[in-house]
Amino acid sequence: MSGTNSWLLLQFHLSIDTSKLEGLYNLYFHNCAGMGLRESSQVNMTVSMIEVNQVGSDLNFLSAGEIPLPRLYFMMSLVFLTTCCVWIYVLRKKRDEAFKIHYLMGLLVAIKSASLMFHGINYYFIAKDGYPMEAWAVLYYITHLLKGALLFITIVLVGTGWAFIKHILSEQDKKIFMMVIPLQVLANVAKIIMEESEEGDSTHSTWREVFIFVDLLCCGAILFPVVWSIRHLQEASQTDGKAAINLEKLKLFRHFYIMIVCYIYFTRIIVFLLKITVPFQYEWLDELFREVATLAFFIMTGHNFRPTPSNPYFRLSSIDDDDDLEMGQVVNTASSETGLRSRAEEGTTTGTMSKRESSHEYD
Repeated sequence: MSGTNSWLLLQFHLSIDTSKLEGLYNLYFHNCAGMGLRESSQVNMTVSMIEVNQVGSDLNFLSAGEIPLPRLYFMMSLVFLTTCCVWIYVLRKKRDEAFKIHYLMGLLVAIKSASLMFHGINYYFIAKDGYPMEAWAVLYYITHLLKGALLFITIVLVGTGWAFIKHILSEQDKKIFMMVIPLQVLANVAKIIMEESEEGDSTHSTWREVFIFVDLLCCGAILFPVVWSIRHLQEASQTDGKAAINLEKLKLFRHFYIMIVCYIYFTRIIVFLLKITVPFQYEWLDELFREVATLAFFIMTGHNFRPTPSNPYFRLSSIDDDDDLEMGQVVNTASSETGLRSRAEEGTTTGTMSKRESSHEYD
């Protein structure tokens, strides 16, 4: 191996035949000083690895922890598609009570279902052929970008009370959008680069850190509109004389705030801890719990914001108009009763006078 143009060709085969040998294996390359090599010498290396698992009578190119992923993604795609169909049925049934944001929520669920379907197809071809098909990978990345941006946009719109309580975004709300949307695009680009690169690449760890930082920054930013709404309602409950109404609004926004915090905490922290603690053959569980948590968040949000007149969000948005209407009805009713009472008294007086006159003529 001495000399400036030394080269080395190495080939080996590792077969895992028993359950005791199963596990995670790492391949390390060490550029050591000595053995005719200078300490500062550079090495150009090309590594070609074929990893395959025997699943029944078929070969599967996915790792043991990823083998269930295609079926998982297909199943969750079908579940989200069913949820989208139910939501569309509700919107058609309650068309008069539906707002624009309801259709935006339905579009989010549909894109989420499509993203999972494309992801499952991509993993299916990886398991079958050992490499992804670029067309399905591109479709997955496009829908994944749209889903991520639309999810944060919907959360911010709901948190600001848009289409439910107010119809105009404030300057603070617009600043949140100007910050969250580019950051969310950057986070998704970092995730795509991270998934397409190998863990041994230097760029992989860099983009992984970028993705974690930007994603957490986006998650923190979307909480500000809800916090502003809660603070505004707290101040309004002490000044405008409608404490009961504002306290009910405050209670509803606090519930939504807790839902967002639980969703972020579970999908970003709990799932990560689950991934690094479970055995290697159960690594697919982190994807399962992440998708189930997302489905639960979608269902709870849809239930709280469903288009129905009895929904407290819509009732609260029009409660002032209802109060004015009820006050007008009370005034009209009181006026009517007063008029009837006056007429009745006049009729009684007239009748008494007529009787007296008749009696006087008779005498």
